[in-house]
Order: sequence, then structure tokens, then C-alpha cells
Amino acid sequence: MGNILEVRNLKKYFNTPKGQLHAVDGVSFAIEKGKTLGIVGESGCGKSTLGRTILHLLDSTDGQIFFEGKDITRVNKKELVKIREEMQIIFQDPFASLNPRMSVRQIIMEPLIIQGVMTKAEMEQETDQLMETVGLARRLSGAYPHELDGGRRQRIGIARALALNPKFILCDEPVSALDVSIQAQILNLMLDLQEERGLTYIFVTHDLSVVKYISDEIMVMYLGQMVEKAPADELFDNPLHPYTKALLSAIPLPDVHAKRKRILLEGEITSPINPKPGCRFAARCIYATQECAEPQHIVEISKNHYVSCHIAESH
Repeated sequence: MGNILEVRNLKKYFNTPKGQLHAVDGVSFAIEKGKTLGIVGESGCGKSTLGRTILHLLDSTDGQIFFEGKDITRVNKKELVKIREEMQIIFQDPFASLNPRMSVRQIIMEPLIIQGVMTKAEMEQETDQLMETVGLARRLSGAYPHELDGGRRQRIGIARALALNPKFILCDEPVSALDVSIQAQILNLMLDLQEERGLTYIFVTHDLSVVKYISDEIMVMYLGQMVEKAPADELFDNPLHPYTKALLSAIPLPDVHAKRKRILLEGEITSPINPKPGCRFAARCIYATQECAEPQHIVEISKNHYVSCHIAESH
């Protein structure tokens, strides 16, 4: 199908009193059209910042972003409006991301009003269709966000994201604020929508069981850098980076009799402000050697399985 999105050496730094905070530092990847790339890592690893920089909610410091083969790294206001139609976001907190003074119908219709290409009757019809698509009863059209539960609020967020018929959606931890039973409903809805509309997702999460369920490929981030990327099954069956192994060892097993050796990370977390050129995980890694002080590079160990670790390369 070809790649719909390609990111090359993308960087996003923030100025602080102590120096530059390297929130995203030289990340490169591509996503095939109609696929889902899951991005996982601890809080503060830069996964949400990466997604928001791709969508131009934050300006990039360096690097390139290509969408459908076109360089969209630097765009003017008119081009940005067009990008907003093609690339949308579903936010983590469905309550905080919805206007409390607007009804369900008004929230979903707002992107159509801003776009300004439909008549009022067409917008009404499209809004009804979107509510049906995401499983919202029409009787809720006049309701306000505070009157609804978390699952319904997130369905509003999904309907709003779909309103302009985008090709790509950034899902920024869209189920982390929901109960587990509701999470499953929302994930299944998103998979159905992907199949029906040919959508491409970046799915940002810290929940590894969720990311395996929905992703075709998974990228693991640590302190602003990609440390491993592989097809979902391959990453779970054969993790290569020590950080990935530690993350996967923390997943609870459904069998109470099954035993899994938990890898507990110790040591100080490297500061993301003006970091040294070596591996940022080295201070917490039990396999660390002097070579880890040298710059690490992403290497393809096997087909579509990339890792940034000289120890993993030698095994």
C-alpha cells in the first residue's frame, strides 16, 4: 500500500533554565497506510510530544515529516488547515477535551461548521450519521459532556475526529481514563472504523496489553529516543533491548500459577536536559559496558526488527 507517514530524525527540544530538554531526539519511522503503530514507554519518554509534533500542535526543532510523500515539516496557515482535515487527534481525557458548554451535537458538528463546505441540513445529516457510526444514541444529541459516562464521552471525541473524514488519527492514550470493560468497547470500535474507512493510527499508550491488541507494529521509546521497533507479535515473542524486556516482564499473567521473572530497574534516570551522547538507559541497565557511553544507532537485527543497543546486536 505504501507509507502514508514518514518521520526522519525528528527532534523537539524545550528551553529550560538548566538547558535544552530533549523531549524527542532524532526519531525516525514510517507507517504503512491502513496500519497501526503503537508507541509505548514510561511517562515522560516523549511519546505524546512526538505525536503532537507530527500534528503540528508543537513546532519541531529539527528533522522532517512527510505525509503522503509531501514534506509538511514547515507549513503556512493555509496548508495547516488542509493538514488538519487529513490528520486528527483523539485525546486522553475525554472530559477535559470536550467543551462543557456545548451539547453532543454541537461538539461533533463544530469541525463541519469551521470547514464551511456543507449546508446546515447536510451538517445535521452528517452529525446524525457520525453519532450512529460511533454508537451514540440520537436521544443523546442534546446532552452535555458532564451528563455522560467516560465511554460515551470518548465516543464523542472519536466522532469529532472522524467528522472531516481524515486519513490519519493520533490516538493519545484514548482508553487510559476508562474502565477496563469500556476500554474493550472503544478499542473494538476503533478497529472496526479502521477497517471500514482505511484509517491509519498512531496509538500512544503505556498499557502493553492494549498496544499488542490494536497494533501492527510497536515502537518503544526511552527518554526521547526510539530504542526498539518491531511487528507486535515479534516484539512480544523476541524483545531485544534490555528496556523492552523490563517493560514486558511487568505485564501481569492471567494464570495465577504461572511465574514470570520480573526485571526490576534500579539506578538513576538520566536527565533529558542536555544528555550525553551515549545510551540513555545505561544507568539502569544490568548489561551496561563502557561501549554504552558511545552513541548508539538503530540497527535492523532481523526483518523489520530494529534495535538501538550494541549488546542486542552482538547476540
